[in-house]
Amino acid sequence: MNAIILAAGKGVRLLPNTKNVPKGMLKLFNETLIERQIKIFHSCNINDITIVTGYRSEVIDIPDVNYVKNENYETTGMNESLFCALKPSNSPILVTYSDIVFEQKIVQQMLEIIDGIRLAVNLNWKKYYQNRTMHPLSEAENVLVENGRILQIRKNISKSLENQQIGEFLGIMMLSSEHVKILLERYSYLKKNHVGAFHNSSSLSNAYITDMLQEIINCGINVNPVFTEGKWCEIDTPEDLKNAEKSINKFQS
Repeated sequence: MNAIILAAGKGVRLLPNTKNVPKGMLKLFNETLIERQIKIFHSCNINDITIVTGYRSEVIDIPDVNYVKNENYETTGMNESLFCALKPSNSPILVTYSDIVFEQKIVQQMLEIIDGIRLAVNLNWKKYYQNRTMHPLSEAENVLVENGRILQIRKNISKSLENQQIGEFLGIMMLSSEHVKILLERYSYLKKNHVGAFHNSSSLSNAYITDMLQEIINCGINVNPVFTEGKWCEIDTPEDLKNAEKSINKFQS
């Protein structure tokens, strides 16, 4: 089992905390966000781990992992960072954002069915925004789910049918080896042929992973949710960091 941790971004909204370190290297007590993720991966027998670096890459110095640098991190989006590291694989790949803290049981849930493209989704996501005055609801990466399939993934989604559900994508994604190949083929095609805006981004090079997932959905490929109520939080602002310090003892690692 492989994992990719996306850690190339600068984390502008976390300044001054990220003046000298990428946000994945911020510490909660005596452990960085990335180290915490790796510890959970090892507990779940995920040992082949790649970290995608960019901003202050020299600060990320963790033993027994692989490194890939997005040399264009200042002018490209997270999707570009993913494809810097994504390669054909005989094993499934778990992809995570570096700025999230989560319980081990969320990863265990992701490992229960290793098939297709599956995203960790929380349907009770709004409660996580009760103490987030610096990160509004409108910034959430929402998914629209109908009959067990994700139809849309972007910010500011509203449902139109009673059987539809809206949740938040937690920044944790499982890819089967077959679907890694599908993603690589589609990305290669887009790099050669696509011009202009790309879904909710100004260009393909500036795209978010959610843009690429919407592209795959539009191509008729199923993207499925893994509903979880495991504890999770995103570290996107100084306020988030303070909130995480208060709640981290409630997490089951």
